[in-house]
Amino acid sequence: MSNLPLNVDYNGKVVVVTGAGGVICGAMARAFAHSGAKVAALDLNEEAVKKLADELKAEGYICEGYKANVLDAESLEKVHKAVLGDLGECDVLVNGAGGNNPRATTDNEYQHEAKEGGKSFFDLQADGVDFVFKLNFQGTLLPTQVFAKDMVERKSGCILNISSMNAYTPLTKIPAYSAAKAGISNFTQWLATHFAGTGIRCNAIAPGFLISNQNRALLFNEDGTPTARSAKILNGTPMHRYVDAEELLGATLFLCDEKSASAITGVVLPVDCGFAAYSGV
Repeated sequence: MSNLPLNVDYNGKVVVVTGAGGVICGAMARAFAHSGAKVAALDLNEEAVKKLADELKAEGYICEGYKANVLDAESLEKVHKAVLGDLGECDVLVNGAGGNNPRATTDNEYQHEAKEGGKSFFDLQADGVDFVFKLNFQGTLLPTQVFAKDMVERKSGCILNISSMNAYTPLTKIPAYSAAKAGISNFTQWLATHFAGTGIRCNAIAPGFLISNQNRALLFNEDGTPTARSAKILNGTPMHRYVDAEELLGATLFLCDEKSASAITGVVLPVDCGFAAYSGV
């Protein structure tokens, strides 16, 4: 990341990023570190965040990696205590942990296309749906309860949540993930209102379609040609391309900057190559 997408100064700020062991949130953690922040990278995958922290330290930046379970308040309190000792009080919290689960996903887009032996809507597992809701909603709620206390005491700070295109219009096959992300958008507005008098801002970004190891098989055939689902996505995207993970960084750094975005709170900003704006006609 040789050139930052935005000229912002986070010198002296403590930025906590959950889900930092992944590609997207790892890139966010790097961007904050390159902007001068002291970064706390949190993830259930301790090896990934330790590796990230070591790489950034070798480059001359400040980052510490912590193993954390965003669904376990006790784990988060333990990490919070460590962050206070290592870096200081949290100024910016990025709630990046989240995701889907195959147990909450249908094989078919429409019920009339359901095939025998496939997983239809009626085969969705309650525990899988429950896991997706917990991972996305409680995985945002609990870190906010723990780290926003620092901000309330100082009457300043910023929270950034990760919503999705699913929150605007649900996508086929992933009902639980779509509903959970709609909940994140709503919760972002709720937090923005609840914390308005304390000097804390809360916003979200809604990433468009990105290519990742998790969805590559859904978007491309083995020979590299796009699948039918991929063609639908691109046909519904005015810029007719996928979003690159680093294209999320400008919005991230902007919304969390107390000078550039001081009057912006309760906003869910799409970074989607126009997907949310297009009616299909």
